[in-house]
Amino acid sequence: MPYQRSRMLACILNLIPGFGHLYWGRKFKGAAYLILLFGGLLFGVVVSLLAHSEELFFITLICAAILWGISMLDLLITMLRDPQVPSGGYDPAIAPSHAGMEQEKFFTILLSFVPGLGHFQLGLMQRGLSFLISFFGVITMMFFITGVTGESVFLLLLGLLPIIWLYCMFDVVQLVHRKQAGELLLDRSLLDEWEQGRVEGRRSKVLATLLSAFPGAGQMYLGLQKRGLQMMVLFLGSFYVIDVLRLSVFLFVVPVIWFYCFFDGLQQTSRYGILPMEDQPLMEMRGRYQHWLGVVLVILGIYFIGMELLVPWLNSLYPELRLYFRIDQYLRPVIVSILLIGGGIKLLAVHKRQIRSRYDEEL
Repeated sequence: MPYQRSRMLACILNLIPGFGHLYWGRKFKGAAYLILLFGGLLFGVVVSLLAHSEELFFITLICAAILWGISMLDLLITMLRDPQVPSGGYDPAIAPSHAGMEQEKFFTILLSFVPGLGHFQLGLMQRGLSFLISFFGVITMMFFITGVTGESVFLLLLGLLPIIWLYCMFDVVQLVHRKQAGELLLDRSLLDEWEQGRVEGRRSKVLATLLSAFPGAGQMYLGLQKRGLQMMVLFLGSFYVIDVLRLSVFLFVVPVIWFYCFFDGLQQTSRYGILPMEDQPLMEMRGRYQHWLGVVLVILGIYFIGMELLVPWLNSLYPELRLYFRIDQYLRPVIVSILLIGGGIKLLAVHKRQIRSRYDEEL
């Protein structure tokens, strides 16, 4: 090869099979993988739609996944066989050490696709174990809790996995660069590092940014416990309320809450260490907010008791009433209408008060 290509960039590009081979200079292989992937997907989707068969559609997806794995494995083998030449030309004194460093970095980052293995490659056993246990421990616990409780809502916590994976990858890249720069790497687990940061009064902005992907977690890590807890309860509680009341019309609220919490986490992270941090909750749990929260909890409790105890009992006594059908057809639309109308009246009342206050100030 006339110049040095990045192995990591090739792997990233090959997430779409073929692009990594094209970048590495294997034009025939790259074109073949692209044609097989997109041509096969198009053919499989068209055939499944014409045949009205979901099985053919899933078979097409499985074949595409197999093709992706073959393309990635083929690229890895190709890169291992090809020599790397620095862009400044070949220097016998520099090239062997440079090639060894590049190979070490490539293998370490490649192993870190499974959290912890890259740290094992660097000899950091405690740190690698903490990542490995965190990643697979979350998977095991979520499936265990879901199986015991029968509530699939706990699977939402699997959203922590990309956060752990991204932080592990970023940590491995940093450690590899530090090792190649001649620094001594200390084998400290995540808990040891966080405890040292707490003693020294500092937090990791990178980890805070990653944790912000789960509403409230980034704020709580930065020490904003009240604000983070309210965001977490608001996000998870919205799922619960929408599921219990079957109010699918309000599902648009969930991404709105997520984006608000995520960008608030980014804002708080950018302020950390520069401006003073104030644990200001979304709403003070005193006065009218506490009153309305109590009213909402009482209403939800009454609704839950009625749906789980009274309605099944009455339905068994009077099956001709068809209570479940009537609730689904009439009660839930009424609840949605009341919420929408009540929210609109509340907003109109606030707007009217603002206009009145401005008029009084002008007088």
